[in-house]
Amino acid sequence: MEAESMKYVVDIVKFMAIAACVISMKPAAEGITKIWLALIDTVGRNPDVKKDVNAFGLIGFATVEAIALYAFLIALIMLFL
Repeated sequence: MEAESMKYVVDIVKFMAIAACVISMKPAAEGITKIWLALIDTVGRNPDVKKDVNAFGLIGFATVEAIALYAFLIALIMLFL
């Protein structure tokens, strides 16, 4: 009986850790939104700088998205291991 209840406790802790990883993706989504809003605002004010700003926007998008994907990957690893 005690071994079975410990299994439930381990599962609860595992799912709480997965939830923490998934919750950490929210700031990444907000960061991506801020990057694209700044990019659109900058190009809207000065269309001549589109090529320069576009490269920096894509680099920023890729780094922030990588953080979210790493968190998602860790959550999947914890779920299935």
